[in-house]
Amino acid sequence: MRDLVVVGAGSAGMSAAIASRRMGLSVIIVDENATLGGQVYRSVGASPVRNPAILGRDYWAGKALVDAAISADIEHLNSAAVWMIEREDDASFSVGVSQAGQSRMMNARAVLIATGALERPFPIQGWTLPGVMTAGAGQSLLKTSGLVPDGPLVLAGTGPLLYLLAAQYSRAGVSIDALLDTTPRSNWRVAMKHLPAFLFSPYCHKGLRLLMEVERATRLVRGVTALRALGDTALQEVAFVQRGRERRIAAQTLMLHQGVVPQVNLSMAAGCEHRWDDARLAFEPVLSDLGATSVPGIFIAGDSAGIGGAVAAEISGGLAALGVALHLRRIAEVDGRAVAHRRELAEALRGRRFLDALYRPAPSFRLPSDDVIICRCEEITAGAVRQVALAGAPGPNQAKTFLRAGMGLCQGRLCGVTVTEIMSEATRRVPSDIGHYRLRNPVKPLTLGELASACTKRSKALRLD
Repeated sequence: MRDLVVVGAGSAGMSAAIASRRMGLSVIIVDENATLGGQVYRSVGASPVRNPAILGRDYWAGKALVDAAISADIEHLNSAAVWMIEREDDASFSVGVSQAGQSRMMNARAVLIATGALERPFPIQGWTLPGVMTAGAGQSLLKTSGLVPDGPLVLAGTGPLLYLLAAQYSRAGVSIDALLDTTPRSNWRVAMKHLPAFLFSPYCHKGLRLLMEVERATRLVRGVTALRALGDTALQEVAFVQRGRERRIAAQTLMLHQGVVPQVNLSMAAGCEHRWDDARLAFEPVLSDLGATSVPGIFIAGDSAGIGGAVAAEISGGLAALGVALHLRRIAEVDGRAVAHRRELAEALRGRRFLDALYRPAPSFRLPSDDVIICRCEEITAGAVRQVALAGAPGPNQAKTFLRAGMGLCQGRLCGVTVTEIMSEATRRVPSDIGHYRLRNPVKPLTLGELASACTKRSKALRLD
């Protein structure tokens, strides 16, 4: 029995684990990666990229947090996936963990979910072709293995990560044939009312410097309104429309990105309440200011709670640790630390509304034409989802019955948001009424052997008791 199981070893998870350990809680971090760091600080202690300028100062700043977590006497279970959180009794949870083909159950008095974000789906014609991948995947390959694309390369989409990757590739000597920016020009009208806060935020100077760096080194095409990936058995060309005219670029690799959304599968399966946020076009958990969910004893921090970036995630992890300690009665009340954390968090989030409004993906890239596959696992098209919605299916769960969309290995992580928005558009109902997939355990794919091993170990433990 541990006081706290932290799911995810990124900024929020490490920060929460360190703070909880300092308050005397027994803590274990469970993470799917081989090393601490999460997505933003992935492999920061073991990256083969030796030139610090390539990945940038913000990346290497994560080394201090990783070192602090390593020296904090915290258990760390790496290369392990949490597939279940279930209430055991009034005071504890069972946490199902799979590692190296074996599963086991952990007991904890509290659970903190800090699984971060997923890249928003970007369904276009041809996005299932070999050679098409996400910008986040490209960045992960650079951080963990020092690998970069060979041959003609095109980046396409919207959002800060796309420009960051372009800058990192340019610093590494990678030639980018084009960056196709799909940011709608109309977004500026909405974003401008949030401009004053952005100008005084930590994002402003950093963002302008990044934009200028990319513009100097890369062919930048703004105002792109349509995209297609073309090829017979693999990517050969990227077709794009600008000012009503279609052009084509030869490409071996296309990297797509249009923002990120919280990972909600685990928290939804655990029964935590979520709401649709129309500004950020995503389902987000309903939380207290200390990260407490609607399920007593389960807390959420970082980008799993709402996209705010690595610095905000680290601060929210500290706040959630106070919430856990208060829940477990290790502290009698929230003290000045919470006040300081809240002030720091507000500063870290200053300017986010401007970014959310400016980089809101265009409807045409979230709601593709009928012939585009939106569920890659089961090869279900957008048209098939529209058809069942118009035939009377009220939400994704009923659509799943007819189509199997969301029943593949990703269990809706790559199509959930898209299915909700397509059904909303087709039926003219708001996404909050359409809802999300009803997620059940296990939330990650398991073999029958793994499940049997967990049940066997659990029954043996019960007999010993």
